Amino acid sequence: MRSDMDLLQAIQQQDTDAFEVFFERHRERVRLHISKILRNPDATEDVLQETFLRVWQHADQWDHSGACISWLLKIATNLALNSLRSWRRKREVPLEGHSSTGEQENSSVPEWMVDEATIGPEEALEISERLAMARRLVDDLPEEKREVIRLVHESDMGIGEAAQTLGIPEGTIKSRLHNARKHLARQWDKICSEWEEL
Repeated sequence: MRSDMDLLQAIQQQDTDAFEVFFERHRERVRLHISKILRNPDATEDVLQETFLRVWQHADQWDHSGACISWLLKIATNLALNSLRSWRRKREVPLEGHSSTGEQENSSVPEWMVDEATIGPEEALEISERLAMARRLVDDLPEEKREVIRLVHESDMGIGEAAQTLGIPEGTIKSRLHNARKHLARQWDKICSEWEEL
């Protein structure tokens, strides 16, 4: 069986057979990784295709310093996070303009986050507003902390996997995660206090 290094070297020479082997070898793992971040089948397929397009166009960018799959997952992560940011910008609904209609609720909060069968409309609206606020707090974090929060909490990655994906030490992941959680907790407490005063 040809190694990933051999395949990438062949891909640099525009060898379509090598690309096909590489794609088949890693497709499912990369798809699963992307789907954990995006939780949207159509968007996952788009990012999957874009990830392997990057491999085809830039196979020479792998510097051989780590496992090829880590490089591949890092490309997929960056593209997925970019897609997520773009999707959220398009679908963001101002809190004051929020209504209780199902269509607008779904535009700011994914369906999988709210079990509408077990809660009433007022509670669903409150949960929706709180989730939207929590997402805004995460969006306001500095980029490096935001990435770690999304990988660990939204994609259910372990510290080691997140470190490998971002290409940084585990200690850095832990530090960013700790600082991000402290900041989010402080901001959330402040918002909750303001809501209670209303």
